[in-house]
Amino acid sequence: MKVLIVGSGGREHALAWACAGSSRVHEVLVAPGNAGTDGEPSVRNVAIAADDLAALVRLAQRERPALTIIGPEAPLVAGITDAFGAAGLRCFGPDKACARLEGSKAFAKAFLERHAIPTAAYRCFTRDSYDGAWVRAQRPPIVVKASGLAAGKGVIIATSAAEADATARAMLGGRFGEAGAQVVIEEFLPGEEASFIVLADGEQALPLASSQDHKRLLDGDQGPNTGGMGAYSPAPVLTEALHTRVMREIVTPTLSGLLHEGTPYTGFLYVGLMIGPDGAPRVLEFNCRLGDPEAQPLLMRLRSDLTELCEAALEHRLERAQAQWDPSSALGVVIAAPGYPDSPQLGQAIEGLEAAAKLPGKVFHAGTRHAQQRVLTSGGRVLCAVGCGAGVRAAQRQAYALVERIRFPGMQYRGDIGQRALAREAASQAQAQE
Repeated sequence: MKVLIVGSGGREHALAWACAGSSRVHEVLVAPGNAGTDGEPSVRNVAIAADDLAALVRLAQRERPALTIIGPEAPLVAGITDAFGAAGLRCFGPDKACARLEGSKAFAKAFLERHAIPTAAYRCFTRDSYDGAWVRAQRPPIVVKASGLAAGKGVIIATSAAEADATARAMLGGRFGEAGAQVVIEEFLPGEEASFIVLADGEQALPLASSQDHKRLLDGDQGPNTGGMGAYSPAPVLTEALHTRVMREIVTPTLSGLLHEGTPYTGFLYVGLMIGPDGAPRVLEFNCRLGDPEAQPLLMRLRSDLTELCEAALEHRLERAQAQWDPSSALGVVIAAPGYPDSPQLGQAIEGLEAAAKLPGKVFHAGTRHAQQRVLTSGGRVLCAVGCGAGVRAAQRQAYALVERIRFPGMQYRGDIGQRALAREAASQAQAQE
């Protein structure tokens, strides 16, 4: 079979790599892809942008892939699944109505409220309805979110009411363009974040392995929010009991609510969770696609055929499907461009990729392109180095060994990816010894 992957980031490189590894697949097309997908066996880049829906439909009509998987959120929010469906083409991803869960945080919060799914208290504002006095009366920290798509950078945790007010006014004044035309002001939820991702077939959900992202730019969870600076799987915070609770209290009501409202959800559903000090999970956000950088360590651990799982979801057969996972841990470290996330500087030549390729693990490309027989940076998040091992420590060592081989001017990366899992493991071991 032939598979089409839409997108150009690290998630799409991982999706293409995973699909190309299937014995069922003879070719994977990636539109538009990057320098990493360009070098994968049985993978071919096609120079069509992920937001050019009409051209993508024409590509699929010409190439006739048996399966198309949509990587990024923007084409899903724009309705690419609807466009493919209207052309009689099979496409794995939620339709435009369901993709509002990510495309509009205001819609998502109202949906959670309607269906009594646990989340933070909130209010939504437009420029006309904005109530600065109410915002200034809130107790900090205060979370301010652009309601629309802002590439993972539209969430600000304000440390004072005055900062929250100024941030909300900046968003409503055009800081994030149309994404900030509506803002969500939320209470701050303390605790530990985790990523809970499932495949959905409209009614049933098949959970993927647990994972945990690192949103802040700098070590110790400092600095601005980003699209994600690293991730690992499995995540020790998501115990078996908590997994059961998340399915019962969040995932099942979400899918049931969407079905009840006439918009059954098919595709990857990403639930960003905050696990409170009392152990209770609450929804921070929904994403309507596979996470990035969670996809990279997750797909390194997946032993089932991804194309079979996607087809099972499209054919409403997930109730009988199972996903097999390597028991090892996987950990990915994102290498970003200088100036990321606000003003990434692009066009630097990347050195050391050949040396890294000789080591265990895998370097997935995100913001890269070929030019004059060199690989250059072309995006804020450039690479994701993924290591595997018997535990988080071993996976961490392997990932950072890859990072040490790679060089380009001003490259940024965190040196503490996986530290929360290591601290949790150390505490558990110490408790067992007492």
